[in-house]
Amino acid sequence: MNHRIRITPEVEIGGLEEVSALIARCAQAALEAEGAPEGCFVDVTLVDGETIREINRENRGKDAVTDVLSFPMLEFFDGEWPEDVEEERSPEDGSLLLGDMMLNYERAVEQAAEYGHSVARECGFLTVHSVLHLLGYDHERSEQERQLQRAREEAVLAGLGLMRDAD
Repeated sequence: MNHRIRITPEVEIGGLEEVSALIARCAQAALEAEGAPEGCFVDVTLVDGETIREINRENRGKDAVTDVLSFPMLEFFDGEWPEDVEEERSPEDGSLLLGDMMLNYERAVEQAAEYGHSVARECGFLTVHSVLHLLGYDHERSEQERQLQRAREEAVLAGLGLMRDAD
């Protein structure tokens, strides 16, 4: 499928081209796994800890650094596409704006070391996790929701070869 993933770095990242390609590949895979219609658009901004802390404080009332934030544009529930979703397409280019993702690359690197896996695995996980949030999955609603979201995340990551123990 053809989806558009725009990645804007607001921090210096070594290997930016590879990181951007990985994020785009993971977002595409998550959208495909969830049956996304052609032409979805996700805007990803790579930020540092202080920036995401400020955004987290302003938007969620949580004065803390986090790893990723998702800002959905449409209302979904557990990946169920609304029947009228086609009405939401942009009249300019026909794209379907799903929302914005803010990924704290610094935290992804730290968490990869903490969890003992690769930075690619962590960035992949955070990307898929965020895309699923854009599609209405919410691990904070209940334990059942957490298990559902985690199972979807792991299925997508396994398909990409980004297993938990991968280097």
